Amino acid sequence: MPHERDQLRDFARRYTEAWCSQQPTRVAAHFAADGRIAVNGAAPAPILEVAESFMAAFPDMVISMDDVIECEDERIEYQWTLDGTNTGPGGTGNHVRISGFETWTIGDNGLVASSVGTFDQAEYERQLAEGV
Repeated sequence: MPHERDQLRDFARRYTEAWCSQQPTRVAAHFAADGRIAVNGAAPAPILEVAESFMAAFPDMVISMDDVIECEDERIEYQWTLDGTNTGPGGTGNHVRISGFETWTIGDNGLVASSVGTFDQAEYERQLAEGV
């Protein structure tokens, strides 16, 4: 089912704000009850757990929405940039700025049923160790 462009952008804007809120439940509210995300080829995990881990690692995290695109196969590509300092438990104290995207499958209820997240893992690890 095609998505109304303005509604899609509004949903993605609210999702972005949720990531910046340091409230993982706000991120999870954009997903179906059993919604999961697979990041960089890892096994799908509950979105609440993934949001909690990133928010703990980057207490000052700011996510920017770079774009949101409706793909021909009805999936949605949400493009983002994470900017924050890794000062959470066991953190390196280094600043990280990394871009990536999530490919969403939207369920009949209008929420994300599943997401596949992708970013440059090697560059992320380099920035964790050395900073931007």
